[in-house]
Amino acid sequence: MPGTLRSYSVLLVSDSKKGTSFFEKILADIGFSSVTSVSSAGEARRQMISNRFDILIVNAPLPDEQGSELSFDASENTTSGIVLFVKSENFEQISYLAERHGVIAVSKPASAQDVTRAIRLAGATRERMRALEAKNIRLHEKMDEIRIVNRAKWALISNLGMDEPQAHRYVEKHAMDMRITKREAAETIIKTYEK
Repeated sequence: MPGTLRSYSVLLVSDSKKGTSFFEKILADIGFSSVTSVSSAGEARRQMISNRFDILIVNAPLPDEQGSELSFDASENTTSGIVLFVKSENFEQISYLAERHGVIAVSKPASAQDVTRAIRLAGATRERMRALEAKNIRLHEKMDEIRIVNRAKWALISNLGMDEPQAHRYVEKHAMDMRITKREAAETIIKTYEK
């Protein structure tokens, strides 16, 4: 998107050549250069197995299913921002379900402005997911560090007869003295005492 450094990969699923051209032009106009276009839900599912997409755009109906199934499955199994374009006569029924799945539903026919707005909203959703993914990774790393430090403390308690506060101070002091992280200090202690 203009004004951002982030590059988005897009999977566009549309059975209509006219629809595909319409969406591809809008995507190019707003700065998306990595667009994969397929014409069926089956092809889309195969693409999603081997590739990770930031945004999924589904222009329903598709030749092998309505398109809502693909969108809802993707919402449960990916972190993509998802936009589902549905015929106006199906919009009320689908939009309620789409909202519950975190899918942006847009009634067709849609103006270029409506499409642009929905795609930008999907991009914003994807950014929020990226931030949550990064936070989750940091949390797992912190939990791993705590487990390793605790293991090192138990090694010190078992082998050197320290109590827990002494073992904790020992790990921290070793890290400071060696100018390494607590995790690295703990790993060194484990290698020394767990044989």
